[in-house]
Amino acid sequence: MQKILNFIDGEFKAGTGGEFANKFPTTGEIFAEVSAAGKSDVDAAVGAARSALKGPWGRMSVPERVSLLRKLADGINARFDEFLAAEIRDTGKPRSIASHIDIPRGAANFNVFADQILTASTETFEMKTPDGGDALNYALRGPRGVIAVVCPWNLPLLLMTWKVAPALACGNTVVVKPSEETPATATLLGEVMNEVGIPRGVYNVVHGFGPSAAGEFLTSHPDVDGITFTGETGTGEAIMKAAANGVRPVSLELGGKNAGIIFDDADIGATLEGIGRSCFANTGQVCLGTERLYVQRDIYDQVCEGLAQKARSYRMGDPFDQATTMGTVISAEHRDKVISYYDKARASGAQILAGGGVPDIKGYEGGYWVEPTVWTGLDEDHPVVTEEIFGPCTHIRAFDTEEEGIALANNSPYGLATTIWSTNLGTAHRVSKQIEVGITWVNCWFLRDLRTPFGGSKASGIGREGGVHSLEFYSELRNVCIKL
Repeated sequence: MQKILNFIDGEFKAGTGGEFANKFPTTGEIFAEVSAAGKSDVDAAVGAARSALKGPWGRMSVPERVSLLRKLADGINARFDEFLAAEIRDTGKPRSIASHIDIPRGAANFNVFADQILTASTETFEMKTPDGGDALNYALRGPRGVIAVVCPWNLPLLLMTWKVAPALACGNTVVVKPSEETPATATLLGEVMNEVGIPRGVYNVVHGFGPSAAGEFLTSHPDVDGITFTGETGTGEAIMKAAANGVRPVSLELGGKNAGIIFDDADIGATLEGIGRSCFANTGQVCLGTERLYVQRDIYDQVCEGLAQKARSYRMGDPFDQATTMGTVISAEHRDKVISYYDKARASGAQILAGGGVPDIKGYEGGYWVEPTVWTGLDEDHPVVTEEIFGPCTHIRAFDTEEEGIALANNSPYGLATTIWSTNLGTAHRVSKQIEVGITWVNCWFLRDLRTPFGGSKASGIGREGGVHSLEFYSELRNVCIKL
């Protein structure tokens, strides 16, 4: 039985909060025991991070920090197979996905933000004083301090390093609280931190749950200077309330009920390929995924048939087999949640074009499987259409005019992402401007330039990360005014 420990001040340590089981979602079997951090352990991690700010880390130049960030990227890639196995064991996602996205992007984030901090600039202004003299204003960029990094379970390494990399680039120290479902790769990264010479206390990991546990102890800690979180909206609201004590800044990337809009001039083949990914990739466990799909009436039947065929084409089974194209959902609890929406759709008379249940996967009967599912026929106020399911499913509805398609897409309390499909350049620009989301893709999905702003509007979050936008959150700018 594997033991997963906390990583505090450069050492792996058992926590005082007991232990909890880590299960392999493909079989439901326990493969590791995770040591939970108690309040004293979180205090120690935050204290170590605070001390590291005043130690060698705090005295490093930007080029010195950049050199270490690049070594971190190399260190992850050098142990690629270990990170890959850990991620598959935690999540149940197929090798074909994790080896292509999770681990490469998890490593690449350190190089991306090394580049960003090397080229980041600040402002300088000359001005006249009231007595006719001259003055010079310039800005200094410094670290914000100790950053609490609270991570989700759907893309554990990728989304954790998406936050840790810019935080370290700016000279901060971090305490990471990975999801209790996926603790392995954050812990393994601690080994790489030591291997490449990151000073003690710069990177810390505490394991456990949220309320009255490690998550709450960390986000309410008075010595935490900023909190970054990716996850569901209810948890984000709780974190924002905790951050109000001490007036700590937050960066929150929260839930979504994302719409896709397909116009009748779209390239059908490319559209079905792209929409298939946006609806079903990572077993639908992507905050940017498409759970509402609006299709112009002339091609509605064609899209319905094509997407149903796509849903039926996935191969489920051993995630370590390169031929497997879809894994499980993360847990039995989440499977039950997803299936409850499948049941609601069926009970309300939805037309099920594909899926709608639990598949029987021989040899893996204990796994948390759900079928990729496509529905039509539900009202726009139905919970299946309005609430985030976070599973491999989508509801399709026809529309007639551009204005109607825009109105349907915007009819949501969420505003994270959308994907628009049209070969008309004017349509693409007009519609993109009017959709109330943080991220719009046209004729593509999940195509990410990491320099661009990333985040949601409405109930989908607050703040932007990516490129210089990450540097703005993870650093403090101070103005210096000198009268000459």
